[in-house]
Amino acid sequence: MDRAHLETRRFLIVTGKGGVGKTTVCAAEALQLANKGKRVLISLCNAKERLSKMFGTKPVGSDVVQLAERVWAVNMDPERALEEYGEMVVRSRSLNALLFANKYARALFRGVPGMHEWAMLGKAWWHTTEKLPNGEDRFDVVILDAPATGHGLDMLRVPKVILDVVPPGLLRRDAERAWALFRDEKECAIVLVTLPEEMPTTETLELASALRDELKLPIAKLVVNCMLPPLFSPAERAALTGIPPIEPRTAAESALAAAQHRAVREKVQAESLKRLTESLPLAPSFLPLLLCDAAAPNAIAELARRVA
Repeated sequence: MDRAHLETRRFLIVTGKGGVGKTTVCAAEALQLANKGKRVLISLCNAKERLSKMFGTKPVGSDVVQLAERVWAVNMDPERALEEYGEMVVRSRSLNALLFANKYARALFRGVPGMHEWAMLGKAWWHTTEKLPNGEDRFDVVILDAPATGHGLDMLRVPKVILDVVPPGLLRRDAERAWALFRDEKECAIVLVTLPEEMPTTETLELASALRDELKLPIAKLVVNCMLPPLFSPAERAALTGIPPIEPRTAAESALAAAQHRAVREKVQAESLKRLTESLPLAPSFLPLLLCDAAAPNAIAELARRVA
């Protein structure tokens, strides 16, 4: 199986360092899958919502809303997700409302380590189990826009912790089902998003190591965002970066300073790509640095064409 083909998976986890464009990649992947006929849900983790701008729609809240043909989204609020889960467990809306109206019960739930993370992760997983009245899956693919690296890893560790410490019951049963899905490379895929820069590359490699070695989760795709088209050859970059920095006073000196700056960025980009390709057994997908607003609908449509 080609590990980069995501349309065969039920659950995609998009993760990476904060600020690398994870939500942009989620939007592009969702649109690309929708263009192939898939019904896609993007699940945000209580995020400062930008997805609606990318599709030109009203803001995305804690209810599932449609953004485009075959694309839906939800911005998961952990306390709302806990209430929804509680309603499924106690099977009584009035009793559940009474429970969550109790300030002491709410404080208890907030104090349980990992409970809010599980509420969101579990809700995203639960959407893979939803059915339409005709028995078909409501969504073919659920994309989780995971929190930034450290928090995202903590979230993905929660079902494993539940399996280690929670006695048999509904919570453990659901965690077992979710964890089995996450570790099945035919059903789930991790999409790593990074920038061709030193710090994001280092953090991506550390994240990949934890996902692969500690959690045994299937990394299927690496997306390198904001790629610059190279203007200089390696020899030209070496020559430009070898010139001492100058204080430009003339047009020619300004052009040289700009070329030096571009050569430094290209050198860092090339070194970052070398580290990524040597350490990860994945052929990267590249998204260009857009000079227009990358969160505009036309930009997302362009990135959707390129993300495959």
